[in-house]
Amino acid sequence: MLCGRRTARKVKRLNPEIAVSMPAQRPFRLPQRAGVFAIAGLVALLSLIPLGFIVVVAVRSGWAQVVTLVFRPRIGELLVNTIWLEAITLPVAAVLGIALAWITERTALPGARWWVALMVAPLAIPAFVQSYAWNSVLPQLHGLAGAVTIALISYLPFVYLPVAAQLRRLDPALEDGAASLGKTPSAIFWRVILPQLRWPVCAGALLVGLHLLGEYGLFVLMRYDTFATAIVDQFESAYNGPAANLMGGVLVLCTAALIGLETIVRGDRRYARLGAGAARTAVRHELGRWSLPALAFLALVVLLSIGVTVGTLLRWLALGGAGIWRLDLIGAAFGQSVGYALVGGVLATLAAMPMAWLTVRAPGKLQRLLEAGHLYVGALPGIVVALALVTITVRVMLPLYQTAATLVFAYILMFLPRALTGLRSSMAQTPIELERAAMSLGRRPLMAVLQTTMRLAAPGVAASVALVALGIANELTGTLLLAPNGTRTLATKFWALTGELDYVAAAPYALLLIVLSLPLTVLLRRQADRTLAA
Repeated sequence: MLCGRRTARKVKRLNPEIAVSMPAQRPFRLPQRAGVFAIAGLVALLSLIPLGFIVVVAVRSGWAQVVTLVFRPRIGELLVNTIWLEAITLPVAAVLGIALAWITERTALPGARWWVALMVAPLAIPAFVQSYAWNSVLPQLHGLAGAVTIALISYLPFVYLPVAAQLRRLDPALEDGAASLGKTPSAIFWRVILPQLRWPVCAGALLVGLHLLGEYGLFVLMRYDTFATAIVDQFESAYNGPAANLMGGVLVLCTAALIGLETIVRGDRRYARLGAGAARTAVRHELGRWSLPALAFLALVVLLSIGVTVGTLLRWLALGGAGIWRLDLIGAAFGQSVGYALVGGVLATLAAMPMAWLTVRAPGKLQRLLEAGHLYVGALPGIVVALALVTITVRVMLPLYQTAATLVFAYILMFLPRALTGLRSSMAQTPIELERAAMSLGRRPLMAVLQTTMRLAAPGVAASVALVALGIANELTGTLLLAPNGTRTLATKFWALTGELDYVAAAPYALLLIVLSLPLTVLLRRQADRTLAA
């Protein structure tokens, strides 16, 4: 029987002999939080390096040089390009995401589970691989039209997934109540269902918008200039630290503006169901005469987002034959990609663990501040992180320039938010009482956490490592700027071959990039299946 210190004192007053014979019990307490806060604070401080460096460059450059470099026609041109890209892509992605989610989740669609998997499948194809395929099939597709097209087919699942999940969770009793009041189906959709989709639509659109700000390979192949492409060009053509870093600063301001706009559009209204019991599953609507148009629409989306790229790769592979499979080169690139992905995934997950534990076990003002320090870097385009580390290593720590350690550190910063968000949800499902029980049995605080919380959260930890590793495997800009001489990952080798217009030789690398990304698609499909079965 377990008892606390107060209980022991009462027993001692009642019967001293019994009290003496009782073993000493350690009081229920959490692990020493000071050390965990210190580690989380150090990680948050390291995460501030990219943003802090941009501020330092701006201050050292002086106001006159900042005005000269920022307020010039080139910056205005890039800003206009960015605004057009975001203004066209985000509304179209929101409309298409809602339409696809409605068809697959709320209609009696034949083979709905398979269509759900196909809607998620484009995530397995990196955006620059999509551009490569479309550029070889339709070379006249470029500029703004090409950039918007490829961005939509590449990033549409980011809107589709949260909207589809929300549609599965909505309580149809609200729709029944509106119908009983005489509302038409269209009025019910616009006044009851659509307002409840505001949060997932805004979250998905924000994710798409952030990818557009940081994407490089897609827009280079589509010949559409953005801040990311201009920064890389500036770095590769004539290394100009202040100019490139200040363009990164403008890109950070664009990121902040996008986040602020999303907050305004999202609003503060929340929609939740109150009361006992569980919401029933919504009845799927019969499509009737709309069955063929709906299937044709879904088939067109799959053809554009998957069919063209897969067909193009198969065609290039067939044209190249066995000769393009240089196993020595391909094997080396595959091995380096997997190695960097696994090392970066494990280290990023380890770096996020203290903050994830504090978020679940010790919420408060300091915790929220440190958590923001971990998460903000996820809103920074990868090119900004890489550029900051390039300049720092060149000016201050030259021996670390273009080393594996710097590249892995960049990966940790870029994908730290992805690891943290995955760990939080898994740790939150482990009761704190298990840690307390382990400590009452004599376990040291760290061992108690490792043997209870971390053991039960192991599947979530593995999922976080996998998600970070897959992101690293497809990362391009940071690897191009920071990779040591001789490093050839699948992404950089593919990029080098496409730059030489050797599309046939690049096809095996593109295929292996897709193969590495398939586990993410399978994971997302299984999550969707579990939700549908619930």
